[in-house]
Amino acid sequence: MAAVVIPAAGSGTRIGGQPKQFRQLGQAPLLFQTVRVFEQHPEVNEIVVVGDNQSIDLITDILSPLKKLSHVVVGGATRQESVYEGLLALNVSTSVVLVHDAARPFITGSMISSVIESTIKHGAAAVAVPVTDTVRYGENGRFTHVISRDGLYLMQTPQGFNYSLLVKAFKNADLSVATDDVAVMEQLGYSVHIIHGDPRNIKITTQSDWNWAQKSWEYMEFGY
Repeated sequence: MAAVVIPAAGSGTRIGGQPKQFRQLGQAPLLFQTVRVFEQHPEVNEIVVVGDNQSIDLITDILSPLKKLSHVVVGGATRQESVYEGLLALNVSTSVVLVHDAARPFITGSMISSVIESTIKHGAAAVAVPVTDTVRYGENGRFTHVISRDGLYLMQTPQGFNYSLLVKAFKNADLSVATDDVAVMEQLGYSVHIIHGDPRNIKITTQSDWNWAQKSWEYMEFGY
C-alpha cells in the first residue's frame, strides 16, 4: 500500500486569475479531479494535500467527499518545503510515498501502479517522457548549436520513494537547489528508476494548457 502527498499551494501566476487548482475542470475543480484518481486506486491508502494558509478551508471543502484524505496541511515558502510538511503529516508506518502535482489531472491508474511497483523494487521511481524535439542553445536572439537529445527526459509526476529514505533525504539535502523530489534524493546519492510516462500527463501551467485540458476533458467525459 502507498500514500500520496499532493502540493497544491501554488498561486498560478503564469496562468493568471483564480489559482488553477480551484478552476472548474469538467464537473469539479481541477484539484478534485487530480486527487480523485488516487482516491480510486486500490493500492493507495492515504492522501495528504498541502495548501497555503488561506486556502486550507477551501481545499478541505472541495475534497470532503474523499475517504482516503487524512490531512490538509499548510505548506512552506517553496514547493519542496511544502512537500516536506506533507511527508511529516503521513502515518509513520508508511512504506511507499508518491508525490504528485495538483495540476496534473490526466494521471492514470496504470501509471500510478507502475510507479508503486518500481518504487518497491528499486527504492525510488519517477515518471518522465523522452525528449523528441530538436533542442538548441540560443544566445542574443539567435540559435547557436544543437544539443543531443539522447538520454534527455522531461520530468513528470508522480514520483515515488521509500518513505523513510525520502524523509532522510529532505532532512539532509539543500532544498534551495532542488527543483523536484528526484533532485532531493540524488543529493544523497540515491538513484531513481525511470518510468516512461505519457505526453498527455501535462502539468497545467499556461492558458493554452488550460484550454487544451478543458477540451480534452470534454472528450473524456462525453466521448466526442
